[in-house]
Amino acid sequence: MGQNLILNMNDHGFTVAAYNRTVAKVDEFLNNEAKGTQVVGAHSIQEMVGLLKRPRRVMLMVKAGQAVDEFIEQVIPYLEAGDIIIDGGNSLFQDTIRRAKYVESKGLLYIGTGVSGGEEGARRGPSIMPGGSPAAWPHVKDIFQAISAKVGDSSPCCDWVGEGGAGHYVKMVHNGIEYGDMQLICEAYQLMKDGLGMTAQEMHEVFAEWNKGELDSYLVEITRDILGFKDTDGTPIVDKILDTAGQKGTGKWTVISSQDMGIPITLIAEAVYSRCVSAMKDARVEASKVFKPSNSKFSGDRAQWVAAIRQALYASKMISYTQGYMLMRAAAKQYGWNLNYGGIALMWRGGCIIRSVFLGDIKKAFDKNPNLENLLLNPFFKKEIKSCTRAWRKVVSTAVKKGIPVPAFSTALAFFDGIRSERLPANLLQAQRDYFGAHTYERVDKPRGEFFHTNWTGRGGTTASSTYTV
Repeated sequence: MGQNLILNMNDHGFTVAAYNRTVAKVDEFLNNEAKGTQVVGAHSIQEMVGLLKRPRRVMLMVKAGQAVDEFIEQVIPYLEAGDIIIDGGNSLFQDTIRRAKYVESKGLLYIGTGVSGGEEGARRGPSIMPGGSPAAWPHVKDIFQAISAKVGDSSPCCDWVGEGGAGHYVKMVHNGIEYGDMQLICEAYQLMKDGLGMTAQEMHEVFAEWNKGELDSYLVEITRDILGFKDTDGTPIVDKILDTAGQKGTGKWTVISSQDMGIPITLIAEAVYSRCVSAMKDARVEASKVFKPSNSKFSGDRAQWVAAIRQALYASKMISYTQGYMLMRAAAKQYGWNLNYGGIALMWRGGCIIRSVFLGDIKKAFDKNPNLENLLLNPFFKKEIKSCTRAWRKVVSTAVKKGIPVPAFSTALAFFDGIRSERLPANLLQAQRDYFGAHTYERVDKPRGEFFHTNWTGRGGTTASSTYTV
């Protein structure tokens, strides 16, 4: 991605100095991909910094974690007040908050920016989500917006997100939604494969059709291509890929952050855990010998089932984004960020992995009401999810009966039913907590904020534990 970002910047008239700690890679890059360009090579950090005009803008594209801190320490001695360090990797947002404060204490400026789109996006136009030192933005704005993807009226998929770790936080949530979208698509695939007995070619045609409507997106598009791709022997290559998924941690970070703030991003959490279950291949093989699968085939008209699965996928996708935006709103409140939610949808409309036409509807929702608390309360999404509910329930219930795992579809539906319930059984839960731990409870016939304790056994006394929030 680093090389492709350099070439992208060169294409837009910016002269870039390239450095890699394995200096042979610099020469190889200049003699191949960057041959004939204005890219300048450097064989040391000192040489690279010396090539830059002020304010110097040094962009790191290295593995998240300790490597970023090490490079920051190596670069700082050669920089002067007002110079800018940019981390373009997938760093944890708390690290970015810490690094921004540290770099600013040295008289420098810092940007932590999410960059989405993979290698192809980096080369042709990624989605870029910068945050950090506000004073740094004017010095990188033209570069970042020039190289980013464009949508609609050529609007750049890049804008300032906020201070501190805001940029990397938004990128983290993007990746969490990406986990959810991928899991949902995989569940739709398995329903068609195991429930309807469809071949890869038949599913290829279904996804090709889906990509022409409300599900038009990068992930549906590449799923179409994957299902149509043949191995050297002419058979679908997807059927030969081992069913164990990897992950780099950004989905897990999203779930951890949601737990810290008490926001139920249940779908993203299930997507993360589904990858963990997939990694338990040997255990699954052994369990499958003990618990023999029953007949998983759906009865009825195949075309109708495919249409129902499409609606279940669409509805669940709406839940995924609803939860992601709930999390960003909570984080903005906690960290003092002034996030532009419609602008974030625009940044995700092109270049990134979760880009889809669906995001245009999200932007419209927040343009209409910037203070929208829940995406499902927007008239468009309320109408859309209502139209999908019957098919959604049919798909989930039938999958459960047939023993086909649909954890993301199921938890999305459970969240929907929970969020639309005026009364949940948490009153019993609070009674249980008060019974064994004197944790107290509120009453429906008293003002909120008043807490009560009951001596359930007659032996517990009247002393209650102090209230607290974890």
